[in-house]
Amino acid sequence: MRVLVIGSGAREHALVLSLRRDPAVTALYAAPGNAGIAQHAQVRPVDPSSAEAVVALATELSADLVIIGPEVPLVLGVADAVRAAGIACFGPSGAAARIEGSKAFAKDVMAAAGVRTAHSEVVDNPAELDAALDRFGPTWVVKDDGLAAGKGVVVTADRLAARDHGAELLEQGHPVLLESFLDGPEVSLFCLVDGETVVPLLPAQDHKRVGDGDTGPNTGGMGAYTPLPWLPEETLTAIVEDVVKPVAAEMVRRGCPFSGLLYAGLAIGAAGPAVVEFNCRFGDPETQAVLALLESPLGELLNATATGTLAEVAAPRWRDGSAVTVVIAAENYPGRPRLGDVITGTGEAAQDDAAVLHAGTALREDGALVSAGGRVLSVVGVGGDLSEARTKAYDRIASIKLPGSHYRTDIGLAAVENRIALPTR
Repeated sequence: MRVLVIGSGAREHALVLSLRRDPAVTALYAAPGNAGIAQHAQVRPVDPSSAEAVVALATELSADLVIIGPEVPLVLGVADAVRAAGIACFGPSGAAARIEGSKAFAKDVMAAAGVRTAHSEVVDNPAELDAALDRFGPTWVVKDDGLAAGKGVVVTADRLAARDHGAELLEQGHPVLLESFLDGPEVSLFCLVDGETVVPLLPAQDHKRVGDGDTGPNTGGMGAYTPLPWLPEETLTAIVEDVVKPVAAEMVRRGCPFSGLLYAGLAIGAAGPAVVEFNCRFGDPETQAVLALLESPLGELLNATATGTLAEVAAPRWRDGSAVTVVIAAENYPGRPRLGDVITGTGEAAQDDAAVLHAGTALREDGALVSAGGRVLSVVGVGGDLSEARTKAYDRIASIKLPGSHYRTDIGLAAVENRIALPTR
């Protein structure tokens, strides 16, 4: 297979590294890629959101499979255009990508499928915001109803902070989604979905807030780990059977079947799993950890999903042990990050027990590696258990230097210390 990966982040770097291990992948391209991806795939310039540009590049490269990483091209229907050109594409149609592109649409799908989620209300008029806020609390969840790269969400016990965020979104012309707060530990479950065929990958847990101990504002994700030692197998089965499969079936019923990676973000409360959100693509930073443990050929799995033959492929095989991803972020992230600082100590991009995956990086004219985004690097450690995987990741981070950068020191620590437990009725 000749494979083209669309995107430029650490998620796409992880996809490229995993695809390189698939003997069936004979040519590997990434567009636009980044400085780290360029070590493992031929990178080409492209505007990922331009269907015309992506189709033209895939055609030029004689690609057999196009894999679209980010959500924006999917919501804009780039996958539809690739398929219309006769090229297999891993990624849902624009109609199916509404599961992420519109939280109101996702709520409607879940209601029809009988899937538990937070009570919600959409506000599109500033005059209605205060009355709507009065119907929620004492913890307010205020979301941008569209795409916000993981940063359009405020969860707060401060009503004024909730109101300020809602008012800012409305001033920008974005509808606001208010939700009831879901308690319990959060789980990210990726599932390959081909119509009504659902194949789960390993569950992971993301760390959204910028600071240790889950403090500070939400980010696109500061780290993740997999698998989850505190999540019982029966709960994982319940998520697949009671959440993902009914949603996949409802999408088929609506005439917009899902084909690609359906990401369920859930809170596991006393009443069982409830959906926080759905995403229409591999999540970042969870992908970096999950794919580090995958032993099955990734190209085979994604191509089967893209060509409607997922049910015929063997279930994914996984390496024993655990993986931890820690994100190194630029100064000021998740605000406006400082860019252009020189990065040293990244060394080899992949080793057996640690990998440095690039996200917001670029090569300067003099050949220096510099920061070019908010989340700059993802460092992945793999070990026999979660504690060892954490050690591998943080040992690797110690050699990396980026002025003003920051990272969380507690990714996966609560699980190692047995401080995560499922609520009971």
